[in-house]
Amino acid sequence: MANDRRDGSQETLIGYFTGIYIGRDNDRNDVSGNHMIRFLSACAAALLLSAPVNAEEGAPARSTVVVELFTSQGCSSCPPADELMEELAKRDDVIALALHVDYWDYIGWKDDFADPKYAQRQKKYAMRAGRHSIYTPQMIVNGTTDIVGTHPKQLEKAIAEHRARPAAVDLDLHRDGDVVTISAVPLRQDMLPMDVQLLRYQPARQAEITRGENAGKTIHYVNVTEGWTLLGQWDGKAPFRMTADAEGSLPVVVLIQVARFGPILAAAETR
Repeated sequence: MANDRRDGSQETLIGYFTGIYIGRDNDRNDVSGNHMIRFLSACAAALLLSAPVNAEEGAPARSTVVVELFTSQGCSSCPPADELMEELAKRDDVIALALHVDYWDYIGWKDDFADPKYAQRQKKYAMRAGRHSIYTPQMIVNGTTDIVGTHPKQLEKAIAEHRARPAAVDLDLHRDGDVVTISAVPLRQDMLPMDVQLLRYQPARQAEITRGENAGKTIHYVNVTEGWTLLGQWDGKAPFRMTADAEGSLPVVVLIQVARFGPILAAAETR
């Protein structure tokens, strides 16, 4: 049995979890409604994720797996997921991205890492999958698999499953100063239109939180995403090559994702 809290979250037998109803209006750009739904969640301690198994010689190429964590400084359930990201960020077979959302700012603490675009990205994922809500902490693996961000065993299982799939695109990045050259080759003939996206991330950031659910905590964050840009679309019928500006020293990530928030088919990063 759950007890509603005044901040909108609910207490279950295994911890606090928060979510927000988004409705069905595909044309709206806001996160609509304040109706909260309950998700079962365990505030499990972050576990060390097992190292990836090396592919056998001659096996098909495997894509790097992308894990997007939707999180917030104002969410009391998020710190275990933020800690789990520290382990993901160490892996060579995973690109871990922390996307801070702003829809919990009203409960007492404004997340200064947040970007409204990330709440919209999370909402579009939910709509494509037929879900009627978004929540934190949520992880999306390769654009398709939805996992509560405090479930490391489920996360590791999803990463292993995605790594086992043969790559659909061979993606290569080359950085020369403030310019990144992107080269991609389709590895299948049945390609759908794809979005080519570029983003940056801060490898490490820290927040001293003085109000809200996490008041009094100093939380360390990794791979805090910023500057997410859609470079264009690619039909996948022939190889393509393009250059993009990437000023500064932050790592650069390029994602190739089936258009309209479909599966992520390829990802690469360069520092």
